[in-house]
Amino acid sequence: MEQRINQTDTASTAPSGARRSNEPTLGIESTTSPLASLRVALFYTCLVDMMRPEIAFASVRLLEDAGCKVEVPLAQTCCGQPGFNAGDQHVARDLALQWLGMFESFDYVVVPSGSCAGMVRKHYSELFRHDPDLRVRMQRLTERTWELSSFLVDVCGMQKPPGNFRGEITYHDACSGLRELGVQAQPRQLLNHMPDLTIKEMQDSRACCGFGGSFSVKYGAISASIADEKIAQIQQTGTKCVVMGDLGCMLHLEGRLRRCGDEQTRVMHVAEVLVGDYQQAAGTTAASRGEG
Repeated sequence: MEQRINQTDTASTAPSGARRSNEPTLGIESTTSPLASLRVALFYTCLVDMMRPEIAFASVRLLEDAGCKVEVPLAQTCCGQPGFNAGDQHVARDLALQWLGMFESFDYVVVPSGSCAGMVRKHYSELFRHDPDLRVRMQRLTERTWELSSFLVDVCGMQKPPGNFRGEITYHDACSGLRELGVQAQPRQLLNHMPDLTIKEMQDSRACCGFGGSFSVKYGAISASIADEKIAQIQQTGTKCVVMGDLGCMLHLEGRLRRCGDEQTRVMHVAEVLVGDYQQAAGTTAASRGEG
């Protein structure tokens, strides 16, 4: 049965343990955590909602394990990044205003995507440069908006993640999280505290995978060539699992791997690894996950 987060079935589709507005909190709350008294919203992003909702469920579990009281506003929509990147400032601004109204009341907003978190933190304020009042409100909220792994480490102080993952992985630093938000050490810090997991670094984990949103559509041949370079680096590590923090990059690399005949290498979000939902060895095939 499909386990997609959407805006219509609020009774069945919110991540288990997450709180909806005006409902008692479900799941684990730590009474000793200073975060337990704060409202933490999960902005799960369009791609996660449509393509891999288990990332949102994993994110909720990680936040709860860190002592947060998590809420998931189900009326949330796109952050506006596609329109912004295409030069449609009007649409991007409208979506940013909607986002502000949705999340302004929360103490923190956490995003399992460096790309969408980067859009909010680095670009929202400039959309309101001619409206000082709105710009101030937006700046206050964007300062409380965090990419998932950086929030867990830099705000929550998480040391050991709750899950267990057995096997070797390599890690790809997605561009937006790395270059706009400085996310690099945080996911590795968490992964390195998983005793049965080994990170084998590729030659240049910071190099782009070739996705770039609409770039991969406009310049398909160049995008594919960049992806092939990244895939070669992944394969040189000898691991059968590559982990990252952005689903757009995941879909891009996984699609290219499969087109090139590689059905073995798994492409996973860091949240999935940290909760240990997949405890088989990192060489497990996609078929064993029920895909295809």
